Amino acid sequence: MTAGALAGKVAIITGGSSGIGAAIVSRFRAEGATALALDVAEEADVRCDVTDAAAVDTAFDRVVTEHGRLDVLVNSAGVPHVGTVATTTDDDLDRVYAVNVKGVYHCLRAAVRVMQPGSAILNLASIASVVGIPDRFAYSMSKGAVLTMTYSVATDCLDAGIRCNAISPARVHTPFVDRFLAESYPGREEEMFAALSATQPIGRMASPHEIASLATFLCSDEAAFITGSNHLIDGGFTGIRR
Repeated sequence: MTAGALAGKVAIITGGSSGIGAAIVSRFRAEGATALALDVAEEADVRCDVTDAAAVDTAFDRVVTEHGRLDVLVNSAGVPHVGTVATTTDDDLDRVYAVNVKGVYHCLRAAVRVMQPGSAILNLASIASVVGIPDRFAYSMSKGAVLTMTYSVATDCLDAGIRCNAISPARVHTPFVDRFLAESYPGREEEMFAALSATQPIGRMASPHEIASLATFLCSDEAAFITGSNHLIDGGFTGIRR
């Protein structure tokens, strides 16, 4: 991939104020893009709650008005949930659905209204969208929806010249992981971190920067022949068994 792979492009990255989203914002800017973090956090470039359809439409229109175009959308905003079908409540399911499914839908719909031919959309799915993961019922449901929305948008937007792909990571070492371990396993954080890392055959979690590297390629013109694809970045989780 050449330097400046996203030069001149305007990009919105939802959930761009932390974790994977923040790494993508940083990498896109390093590659020459005007990369805008859309998030509920105060430090976001564009403050917006993706569960609010009207607010999303307003935010996307403002970006186009201020920057003249929208070339790239990365749907990275999402919330986790731990639980089986038996332990997941209606409220749990609604909360995950509102952000991880409807939030992605709102942003997809807002983006395709304003994107021009040659634009790219990237959705953050998960290995939980293609294999069963223990205690991830609601989260898996939501990421399965993200993956199938990816295929649908890629199909429907072919004639508009808009590409749409997905990335499906295994575990990624983000601040959420550290908070989860501290809250769930106080005093055993190091032990449980090692155990979670070992579930990837490669022996560690991914870094957000590794996810950002793949995102950069898929959103660049060098990936112009790639659409309707799901790209596993999982340290061998889905393909290697020992």
